[in-house]
Amino acid sequence: MKYWLIKSEPDCYSIDQFAKDKKTQWTGVRNFQARNFLRDSMCAGDQVFFYHSGKDAGIVGLAQVGKKATLDITALDKKDDHYDPKSSKENPIWYAPEMVFIEKFKHPASLKDIKFRSEFSDMTLVQTGNRLSVQPVSEKDFKMILELTK
Repeated sequence: MKYWLIKSEPDCYSIDQFAKDKKTQWTGVRNFQARNFLRDSMCAGDQVFFYHSGKDAGIVGLAQVGKKATLDITALDKKDDHYDPKSSKENPIWYAPEMVFIEKFKHPASLKDIKFRSEFSDMTLVQTGNRLSVQPVSEKDFKMILELTK
């Protein structure tokens, strides 16, 4: 099993909406490194932190990869903000795994709290200049952050 962090602006797709939906295709990722994680590395059963970016940035919930990534259909929809004319069913560029909601944390782990703790200094999330919307998380960091949310 691997561990991940996925980011979303709460006004775009929030943990509350995810809780209502129960599962979603994680569409709209348009960064090649993040796409490669989604397409090549995420597997069904992997555990995923749901992170809200913005003013109150932090890890707000937990999800699980339900199904391995398949074609991101938003890339084919000319009306969608994430449309990519270079992508097609025959030659997809963008991929989206299914994410399954597990829980919303009663006590989110704020970005400030995570940055304050030296034990997280190697975590991709706190690295200067790293704004990647999909990133791996070590098992050690994953377990420590779960403890912060209790």
